[in-house]
Amino acid sequence: MASPHLTATGSHPSHPAARTARHSPRTARHHGDDHAAALTHALVAAGRGYSVIPLTRAKLPAVRSPHHADPSPTPCRGACGRPGHGIHDATSDPIAVRRLFAAAPWATAYGIACGVPPHHLIGIDLDTKNGADGLTALRLLAAEHHFALPPTVTVHTPSGGRHLYFAGPPAPPVPNSAGRLAPGIDIRGTGGYLVGPGSRTSRGAYYLAPGTPRTPAPAPTPLITLLPPQTPPHPHPHALHHPSALPSPPPHPNPAPALLRFVRTSPDGQRNARLFWAACRAYESGLGQEMATALTTAALQTGLTEREARATIASAARH
Repeated sequence: MASPHLTATGSHPSHPAARTARHSPRTARHHGDDHAAALTHALVAAGRGYSVIPLTRAKLPAVRSPHHADPSPTPCRGACGRPGHGIHDATSDPIAVRRLFAAAPWATAYGIACGVPPHHLIGIDLDTKNGADGLTALRLLAAEHHFALPPTVTVHTPSGGRHLYFAGPPAPPVPNSAGRLAPGIDIRGTGGYLVGPGSRTSRGAYYLAPGTPRTPAPAPTPLITLLPPQTPPHPHPHALHHPSALPSPPPHPNPAPALLRFVRTSPDGQRNARLFWAACRAYESGLGQEMATALTTAALQTGLTEREARATIASAARH
C-alpha cells in the first residue's frame, strides 16, 4: 500500500475545480490518475479486511445521498439499498468497492471505517498544528499510565501528523472524540473513518510510514480505559445539572512528575497549550490546587511570564 507520488487533484462535479477539469484534458487526465490510484489502494485495503468508502478531495463521502431532494426526519442508513449513505456504505467486497468508485468518478481518496469487524479499528489521529503536539501528549499518557505503545500501522498525513491504527475490542463501542484525551489527539471509533494511505486530498497525500506493520496491533488495555466513554443517548435536560450525572475520572497514579516534565520541555509555540493541558489533567486528578504553584514555576522555566502562567492555569480550573 505504498503511496505513489500523485500530482493533481479531483473533486465533486459541483466544485469549481471539477468544472475546470472538464475543460482541461491535462487536468482531467491527472484527475483520472488520482481516482485510479485511490481505487487501487482502497482495493488493497479491502483485501486486508478493512471496509472502505470513496472520499472527495475534502475528505467527505463522495457518493451523493439518494435522499438529498427528499430529506426525512428518520435518516436512512442504507436500508433503501442504494449507495450514498456515507460510512454506512463501507465494504470490503471488491466488487462493491468498484461500484462505489464508479458512482463517484471525482473521488481521489478513500476512507477506512473504524469499529467494524474484523479489526474493530481504533484510529488515533495525532496532530501537530495550532500549538498541539499529539505524539508527545500520547507518549506522556503512556508513561503516566505505565503502558507501551506497540509498533502498529502508521500513516503520515499532509499536515505533518500521523494516524495510528489499533485493533480494538468488539464491545463496548469506542466513540469518536476530538481533543478530549489530550490536545492534538483525536479518536476515530465506531461511526468514524480514517483517510486511507494512497489517498490524495486538497491538503496533499497520505502515505504509509516506512517499515510500518501490515496489520494493526491490539490496542493496549490501559489506553482503551483512557478513551472517553460513549455519551448516554438523550439525557434528561435536568440531569446534566446534577453532580451524579457527571462522569468521574478513573483512578490513576500520581501524575504530578510527568505533568511537570511535560510543561518544562515545552518547545516554542506550545508553551501555553501544554500548560493548559497539564493543568486540566491536574484538576481532573484532584491535584489542581496542590500543583498550581509547581505548574507556574515549570511554566516560568519555559519563558512564560507569571501573569500568563496563572491566567492559563485559572482557565484550566474553569474548564
